[in-house]
Amino acid sequence: MSASHPTSDPTSTPPAPVAAVHFSPALGSGEAEELQRAELYGLLARLWLEAPDDALMAEFRVAVTEAPQAGGFLQEPWQHLVGALRATTVAEARAEHDALFHGVGKPEVFAYGSYYLSGFLNEKPLAALRTDLAALGLDRDHDRLETEDHVSFVLEVMRYLIAGEDASVCNLEQQRRFFRAHVQTWLEALCDAVEAHPRAHTWRAVAAMTRAFVQVETQAFDMLEA
Repeated sequence: MSASHPTSDPTSTPPAPVAAVHFSPALGSGEAEELQRAELYGLLARLWLEAPDDALMAEFRVAVTEAPQAGGFLQEPWQHLVGALRATTVAEARAEHDALFHGVGKPEVFAYGSYYLSGFLNEKPLAALRTDLAALGLDRDHDRLETEDHVSFVLEVMRYLIAGEDASVCNLEQQRRFFRAHVQTWLEALCDAVEAHPRAHTWRAVAAMTRAFVQVETQAFDMLEA
């Protein structure tokens, strides 16, 4: 099946309800693994951006919960994520997402990199991110309220760098650079904040899955650099 890729703006439209990229069993194992990475980045971007709708909930009701290799590092957090989404409703998930990330005035949890890297919003880390995005030929949809350092944006950029068709931009080296500079540096701190919040239930599972995936990606890039 053909894959859908972002244009020069990786968040010009909301991510697909489930995996942003699809692949057929005929693909080689290496290529399939890369597209699975892209799918997971896209799914996590979708879950951090907004509460799941009916279509996404339906996908989780039939989602496979066994990893290809039994006991894989991501199997347990994935099972918890699937279980958490099966245990909630669209309305309950929306209420939780709004309570955590869209409170009146100051949100309960900030989902922006600048906050975790500098203690403030719209600071130097955001400017550095914009510089790097410009070098990649990427920008955000200015009709959206979220700035580029929102967790969903940086995860969607990673999805694009894996699955995009422009080999001059979408390659392993660009993935490594972007991940090191704009994902690894703060996403676990966001996960800490969500997991510690008493009102987090579904998003505690989202945070745990995100943390585990970031750790897997960190180890893979460590091995690449060794």
